Formats: sequence, C-alpha cells, structure tokens
Amino acid sequence: MTKKGLWSKTARLLMLALPLLAGGTLAQAQIRDAMAMPVVEEDSIMKHIIELSGERYEGRLAGSLGYDEAVLYVERVLQRYGVSCSEQRFNIECNEVENCKFNVYTPGTKDKRIFTLGNEFCCAGMTGRGYVDAQMVFCGYGIAEEGFDEYKGVDVQGKIVVLLTGLPEGSWLAQNVAQHYATLRDKARVAEKHGALGVLAVNLSPSCLPDEVQGRVYCGELPHLATFPILQLTLDCGREIFQGEKLPLDSTVSVIGRTHAPSSFALLKKAEVDVNAIYRQRAVTANVLGLMEGSDRRLKDELIVVGASLDHVGMQGETCLFPGADVNASGVAAVLETARLLAQPQFRPRRSILFVLFSGSEQLYLGSRIFLANYPRMRNVEAFINVQNIGCGDSIVLLGDNRYPSLWELARVRDSANHSLIHRSPEATNPRGDARGFDAMGIPSLVFTSLNGLQHNHVPSDIWENIDRRMLTGASQVMVETVRELSDGMYRGRTPKSKALKFVD
Repeated sequence: MTKKGLWSKTARLLMLALPLLAGGTLAQAQIRDAMAMPVVEEDSIMKHIIELSGERYEGRLAGSLGYDEAVLYVERVLQRYGVSCSEQRFNIECNEVENCKFNVYTPGTKDKRIFTLGNEFCCAGMTGRGYVDAQMVFCGYGIAEEGFDEYKGVDVQGKIVVLLTGLPEGSWLAQNVAQHYATLRDKARVAEKHGALGVLAVNLSPSCLPDEVQGRVYCGELPHLATFPILQLTLDCGREIFQGEKLPLDSTVSVIGRTHAPSSFALLKKAEVDVNAIYRQRAVTANVLGLMEGSDRRLKDELIVVGASLDHVGMQGETCLFPGADVNASGVAAVLETARLLAQPQFRPRRSILFVLFSGSEQLYLGSRIFLANYPRMRNVEAFINVQNIGCGDSIVLLGDNRYPSLWELARVRDSANHSLIHRSPEATNPRGDARGFDAMGIPSLVFTSLNGLQHNHVPSDIWENIDRRMLTGASQVMVETVRELSDGMYRGRTPKSKALKFVD
C-alpha cells in the first residue's frame, strides 16, 4: 500500500472515530457494524409461532389450562438457554365457553337458520350462560339517554335485543354519554335493565372482514351478568337476519347516522340462543419472568426488560379457535429468539436482561400492571423493549419517539445499517399497550409493532400460515440488535428522579 493510500485509510477511520469520542450514537453503531451481530434464524422463530398457535394451547386464554401449558412451554425454552425463570401469579376473570348454539326462525314457518359458532358468530368474552327463545328487537347502538333513547317506543321485555357494536360514526354524542356505552357489558346492562333476556351484537369493527368472527376477552367492568347471554355476530350474519325485515341492516345504520335519531323496531323473526360457559371471577394466571444475568461486574445489576404478551382470546366450543399466531405468538417468538442468541458466549450481555411474558394483556394489560406494582427491582430497569404483532404488515413502527427520541434513534440506526424496515409516522408517538405503565414511571420504552398489520386481528384466520416471514425475521433482527446495544451499557436514558417513582395503577 502507498503512503497516500495508507493516509487515506487512516483518515477515514479518524473521521469515524471523532463523532464516537463526542458520544454520537450513530458513530457507535457504525463502528459496531464491523463486529459480528447475532443473526435471527427464520426456522427457529417460526417453530415457536407454530407451536403456540396450535390447538394444544386452545387460544391461550388467561386463566385457562391452555394458557398454563403455554407458560410451561416458554419456561422450558428459556431454561434451555440458561435463563432463570420465575412466575408472578395473580387473579383474573376467566370465562370459558364450552358450547353455544344460535338459530333464527320465523314463527309459523318451518324455516330455521342454524348458524355456526366460529364461522358466523361467537360469544362475547364475558357472556353469561343460559337458554333463550324469544323475539328479536333492534335497538341501534343500545343507547338509552335523554334526547337519544333507542329503547323508547319499543318493548324489549322478555325479548332479545339486537344492537350494533361501538358508537355512531363521527359520533355526535357527548363524551360523558359515550363513555357509558363503550363496552358490550355496558350495553348489556342497559338491555337487561329494560327487561331483555339476551343481546346479539352485530360487529361493525373495521379491523376484520364482514364474514369473520372477532374474539374479545374484555367486555367492561364487573359485575358479571351470569345468566345473560351476549353473542357477537359477523356483519354478514347481521345482514342475513335483517333480510325481509322493516329495513336492511346497512340502511338502518345509514338512517341513524344521517338523522342522528333512533331507528329501533321489532323484527319478525325469533332467535334461539343456548350458551354453556364456565365463569370464574378469580381464576389464577401468571406472568413469566426470565433473568439472564449480565457478564459485567459493574453493570449486571442494571436491567433491560424485554417483554411481550403471551395470552390471547381462547377457544369457544370445538369449532371456534383463535390461534393468535401474529397476536401475539410472533412477539413471544421474538423474545425467545432474543434469549437464544444472547445466550451464545460471544453475545453475552454486559447488563442483565429480564425477559417478561405477560398474562392479562387482553384485559387492559393487567399483567404488565401487576409486574410494575410488584417487581422489587424496578429502580434498576434502564429501558423496556416491547414487541407486539410483528408477523404481518408493510413495515415496522416503533412507538415511543415522542418521549424517548434517543432510544428510538438507537433502533433506527440498527435498522438503517442492514434492513430499512422502520416507518416513521408523520406524528410523534408514545409507548402504548404493555409499555404504557413503564412510560408512566419514566422508564425509556419502545414498542416494536407493524404498520397495516391488523388484517388477522383476533380472528380465526390468525394462523401461522399467514405470517409474513420476511417481515417477522426483519423486525426480530432489528429488535435483537437493539437489545444487544442496550445491554452493552452505553445507553443512559432514565433520570434519577424517575427511579424514585412507584407505579400507581
């Protein structure tokens, strides 16, 4: 090499080193690109998704035996990588639907339409049990307030109320009114108060197709309506029921939206509903905690928490399974893959890594709230990385750039070095979901999730065959590299003041 060539090479290295000496995050990542990085293996991560979305785990409903089996599986995997596991046990509402029948018929005729559980309808997560055979009455969105009373002028005593989920589009209702009708339990209580025996809710959610059932666990606050059946119908099922009635379903929804007035009426048809469900108000579930101790004597007391929700919405009867491959077996698989890679001697973290798989995420993120309120080393946590639903979509979205721009930038640099999958929203974002409580405590948090990735959100088609493997492995790779960067101990984003905060639920 000539002296000129040697000087040019030296100059280039110095140009890279100067920002590093000034503490530049970008320069740090550029220098490290010359070092080996752990590499996500598609087969390894898919194996966990295929396993956890299988029938053996029955949709991983928190409080169920299927969820307990999922706990045992992830603990075995983590222990295989030398991770020390423990559990945070707590109580949770659990309602297991063993079977449900739903038929519609016109009195005086031999016609009876038998609908299929899991295909045309499902039960609300907290449905009551019981048998009802009664006339149906449509009551719009199920609102009964002065100036907008959808029960006025119709008799629902001893009948089944048909209503719409959600609130009127572009809702003109006052906020203090709307909040009383936010959940199916809220609406069911109003129907029961008016003498109804059950509710059929037509799903208007834009996050699923008209012919897909959509499962939800959380239905509103206690008390439980133990003997009051609540079914959720697909939009197509609702449309079929309204055929031959006073107005088609879509026309009725349009009238309410256009006139801002109730459009309630009795249907000619009757419905037969039979729900068999086992309800427990205080079932037992658990968060899984896995500790990988850091290798650095000075840094191992500091923690990077890497978490994902393990629970899903369960299984109803024998024909309605919600596998939860993307939501959120994909996130769990990414956490397990991170543990596998960082367990390799050349990638051992300097800081300790705490892997947390949360239960109760389907019930207002109860598991993460339990963790924050009870984990004794919260003041040692330097950052939280959350991963949710990374198996579908167009690109990665990192939620948290508004509150933690330097943490967001660290992940972006890792992405730009090799992947270019991150999409930055036009508006700054804050952490959400399981990360919301961490953020409230001032713990720097990022949520890895996907853009336009909700096409299989809480529906039976959320199966492993629909996972976008390129998206999954790319998002997991960026997350693993981000966690490794954080584990090296250079990132300092938490303030001393935040370490004195305690979680308030």
